[in-house]
Amino acid sequence: MSTWQYFMLQDSASPLMEQLSYFHDHALMILLIITVLVGQLLMSLFFNKFTHRFLLEGQMIEIIWTVLPTITLIFIAIPSLRLIYILDEINNPLITIKSIGHQWYWSYEYSDFKDIEFDSYMVPVNEMNSFNFRLLDVDNRLVIPFETNVRMLVTAMDVIHSWTIPSLSVKIDATPGRLNQVMFNINRSGLFFGQCSEICGANHSFMPIVIESISPKFFIKWINSLI
Repeated sequence: MSTWQYFMLQDSASPLMEQLSYFHDHALMILLIITVLVGQLLMSLFFNKFTHRFLLEGQMIEIIWTVLPTITLIFIAIPSLRLIYILDEINNPLITIKSIGHQWYWSYEYSDFKDIEFDSYMVPVNEMNSFNFRLLDVDNRLVIPFETNVRMLVTAMDVIHSWTIPSLSVKIDATPGRLNQVMFNINRSGLFFGQCSEICGANHSFMPIVIESISPKFFIKWINSLI
């Protein structure tokens, strides 16, 4: 059932997503103030037959509407540039995982732990259990320890895909012949869903991503069970 919460961003599950949510609220408040001020000015002009005594050859008003947008852009640009550099930073990753996009599924390689490789396909509707999420669940989830710096190496085998997890602020293109990287840190346990966000063919809507975040202790047990 749809509710009003679906009009907002997903609940953050990483420090970077928290910062992006704060910046979203910050920029939205500035836009709201600008909209109110401009709307008030337009309504004032409308009811005064498009004339205003302060707008007729007013040097002061011209200075104000030149300086104020500059100051506004500075207040938006500084946190925006800060976030851009933080999102691109790769800082001491403890685990490196390679994600490969195919038409239409994902495959993963845990190269830090010998040769652990598996494919991740969407669970068909006719094979779903009562606890599965329709068009979002997969047969093999990507298991990651929480509170750990994880580096994802992303590429593709055929066409351009996009590995995207909205709640982690992760969206990176998977390009054939190119290796892109991104780092994230999950701050709690749980299941986090995403999908390919690049139109990649007929079954573009049917290659979801599922991350299962568990404690480092259980993650080591899971790795040992696969070796």
